[in-house]
Amino acid sequence: MKCVLEWLERTAEKYPEKIAVEGPQSRCTYAELLERSRRIGSALAAKIDANTPVAVYMEKGIDTVCAFFGIVYAGGFYSQLNPELPPQRLLQIEEVLRAPYILTDRESRPAAAAIFPEALLLCVEELKTAEIDGALLAGARETMLDVDPLYANFTSGSTGVPKGVVVSHRSVLDFIGSFTELFSIGENDRIGNQAPFDFDVSVKDIYSAVAVGATLVIIPRSLFSRPAELLDYLCEKRVTTLVWAVSALCLISTVHGLDYKTPETVNKVLFSGEVMPLRHLRSWMEHLPKAAFVNLYGPTEITCNCTYHRIDRSRDYEAGIPVGRAFPNKQIVLLDDQNRRVTEVGKTGEICVRGSGVALGYYCAKEQTERAFVQNPLNERFRDVLYRTGDLGRFDENGELFFCGRKDFQIKYMGHRIELEEIEKRMSEVPGIERCCCVFDAEKSRLYGFYLGTLDKKELFGTLKTMLPVYMIPGVLKPVESMPMTKNGKIDRKELLRLAKERKGEKNGTT
Repeated sequence: MKCVLEWLERTAEKYPEKIAVEGPQSRCTYAELLERSRRIGSALAAKIDANTPVAVYMEKGIDTVCAFFGIVYAGGFYSQLNPELPPQRLLQIEEVLRAPYILTDRESRPAAAAIFPEALLLCVEELKTAEIDGALLAGARETMLDVDPLYANFTSGSTGVPKGVVVSHRSVLDFIGSFTELFSIGENDRIGNQAPFDFDVSVKDIYSAVAVGATLVIIPRSLFSRPAELLDYLCEKRVTTLVWAVSALCLISTVHGLDYKTPETVNKVLFSGEVMPLRHLRSWMEHLPKAAFVNLYGPTEITCNCTYHRIDRSRDYEAGIPVGRAFPNKQIVLLDDQNRRVTEVGKTGEICVRGSGVALGYYCAKEQTERAFVQNPLNERFRDVLYRTGDLGRFDENGELFFCGRKDFQIKYMGHRIELEEIEKRMSEVPGIERCCCVFDAEKSRLYGFYLGTLDKKELFGTLKTMLPVYMIPGVLKPVESMPMTKNGKIDRKELLRLAKERKGEKNGTT
């Protein structure tokens, strides 16, 4: 197998009338998904060369999935331009991508035209009515290789310019095959898609469904601000599988939504993105006593995930939830500051990953690629690429990997080296604290602790004094009504830091 189209074709042949993708008001079968994708591919194939990027600007939905596969049929690769993003951010992405065409739909076209006035826009409603040109599609397919790019997802860049992570067919084929087998995802599953389509968690949703013949249930973005309606939707659609960001799960458990209604058809909950607060995990497990829970870890650059840990209901996890063991055909290597392998139990090193899941690099960013995708310093004999995650980890005596924070979240405060995640873990254990996040203002050497909960600041400070050294207690504790989130469902630390500085400015009478 050399491209994801083979999954679609095989599944459409096996389950032609089965629902492939379902949304709030519409659905399409695998036969329809295949036909629409081939029509879009036929319309595009005459316009683009092999391995050409094509941008997609529309809300996630059935037509978006058709557009992705249609672009691949034409021999190109896709990159989702999320309408949630600010126009300036979208322009930055397109400036890097330089896609010759932007696919959109009738609803999104006016906004696309306003943001990209010089772009060539193609309307998906028109493309999916084009005649299927078998010869043209066969020509595009003939030159396709498994190392060709499938998609480019853009992440934050340290230079201020978004980085486009380019992932190949081979990487997705390799990962999804293991993912669906390990977690018993099959044709009877209904996968509830939470993640936006420009976030790689959605890759697990889309391609797991297509690979095994499951149904992809698209959950509207708006429901994640209305927990009761979200739970109603999960129950109505009889969702069985949640591959969600931690923050999305906590959105429900923070307001005790599972007491209102429990989606009892859910039998698999796979979470990633942040450290799962133990009290929220326990709430979900209590309400879904027969469901399997799995902690997943891995950045976009290694194709979705590189490690996993199945939650053991008999284990208390007071020492933390491990991120576990490597997926098949991926290897985790811990390196110290001198690029030596860390093998000692409990010693921290940078998490580095090798294997077929490692991305092709950053699009049109050679220097950034060479800094992150490096020759394995433990192997001088042949080309052997490691991806340096920038995350810290340690192995325990059982060989399980524990996430120990970001290298850039390790701060020097009051003369001590501190991991912000360690403070957050302790804060989250305080009764009455639902969520928390710590940020550090390096310019002022000031540590802030933001939290959701019922405790006042004095009570929280007093409790933390019994749990942490004085130098690890945030000098400023700030209760908030909600945590700002990034588009990928993670707590937005940059926004919290901005709020911290803004509030300090107000207090001091500055702007």
